[in-house]
Amino acid sequence: MLKRLGIALVGSILLSGAAGAQETTIKFTLGWKTQGSDAAFFYAKDNGFFKEEGLNVVIDQGKGSGATVTRIMGGAYDAGFGDMNAIIQNASTRPAEAPVMVYMLWNQPPFAIVTKSTSGINSIKDFEGKTLGGAQGTPTTRMLPVFVRKNSLDGEKIKISNMAPNLQEPMLIKGDIDAALVFNITSYFNLVLNRQDPDKDYKWFSFGEYGLDLYSNGLMVSKKLLASNPKAVAGLVRAVNKAVIAVGKDQNAGMKATVNYDNLINAEVEKRRLKFSYEKLIVSPEMKEIGVGDIKDDRMTRAIGIVVEGYQLARSPTPAEVFSREFLPPKSERELVYTSN
Repeated sequence: MLKRLGIALVGSILLSGAAGAQETTIKFTLGWKTQGSDAAFFYAKDNGFFKEEGLNVVIDQGKGSGATVTRIMGGAYDAGFGDMNAIIQNASTRPAEAPVMVYMLWNQPPFAIVTKSTSGINSIKDFEGKTLGGAQGTPTTRMLPVFVRKNSLDGEKIKISNMAPNLQEPMLIKGDIDAALVFNITSYFNLVLNRQDPDKDYKWFSFGEYGLDLYSNGLMVSKKLLASNPKAVAGLVRAVNKAVIAVGKDQNAGMKATVNYDNLINAEVEKRRLKFSYEKLIVSPEMKEIGVGDIKDDRMTRAIGIVVEGYQLARSPTPAEVFSREFLPPKSERELVYTSN
């Protein structure tokens, strides 16, 4: 009898141990196709950071950083990498369903206007009388009226030519438009792939430098995951943070993980994109002050106001509705030192 009881107890302990070790599966969507700027997510998976947190993170390619939000809201994904401004839009109208960003990565906005160095456009005032190519619905195009107002430009003198995103750089190169309303980390490398020199032969006017100090892409999770498994959210944030810090020190290791995920990418171009993301979008004076992953609430309040105006939203969400720092590791663990290599 005692022997049988002992066997039963051992079996019970083994079963409870197995249950305790069971991983939580998180379906994760990228913002777009595989890119070097996503390296931290692949690095976290390859190096067991997710597994250490008891997570099985299944990473799928995306359909746009705004689509990350709708994918999560639709229930197909639990988390993803996407645009804060799309969260703000949806939190205004569907606050109960909109995801929440839990780790801000792109501290600097990628929204920009690009023009040829030979265009004669030397200041934003020179956009008057010119034709700008924009893709309908993209943040840069939608925010242009706010850009115009904040900088006292005459919007009546600026012509917008609507086009598909993939036509913007070819039409700019041909001279069919004077400038393009773009996402810099995308457009820069579209120009590279079109055998252009985006530094030497083009000028870039960043919205962030002209009154539209918006936040951009980061790690977001569904409201359902937040409520049902906050431990998993905390683990996801810790793993991603560790990877962001590690890839900042070693981009070659980041690219190795990226190629492991998708060996069809142009590794040379995507390594440049990875470095671009750190140098232009992640590392900033604010990031150095508060640590990677966090935001400043007063800046977020201003950013929400810009989005509300640009998209003519009926309600302004609060910063707490769209961002939570509850799961962030201590600042000492979020001090990013970027070393280009």
